[in-house]
Amino acid sequence: YLKLFGNVGRETFGFDRYINQQFYSSSQWRNIRHHVIARDLGMDLAMEGYEIHDKVIIHHMNPMLPSDIIYGNEDILNPDHLITTNQRTHNAIHYGDASLLPQVLVERFPGDTKLW
Repeated sequence: YLKLFGNVGRETFGFDRYINQQFYSSSQWRNIRHHVIARDLGMDLAMEGYEIHDKVIIHHMNPMLPSDIIYGNEDILNPDHLITTNQRTHNAIHYGDASLLPQVLVERFPGDTKLW
């Protein structure tokens, strides 16, 4: 059973949003982003069979703060703390809505009469 504990509308950068926008446009971020997507094979939460066919988001598993960017916390560029997600999964993580997460695929067989 997976529990998510997001906070809807929780302010992360607020008036300091320009700081993370500068970070996300840096060559360091773009390079690590490409590395993480390749490592995760473009799969949502790096799970086989969950290819992302729309916008790819790299999620910081440890929330990033303005001070992490300002003072150069190396963890924000550490691939061990990053994972590939799609928009729905990213929202599920941040807003605590498990219904947005990818569902386990159920294999169907001829003659199977159960819906799920």
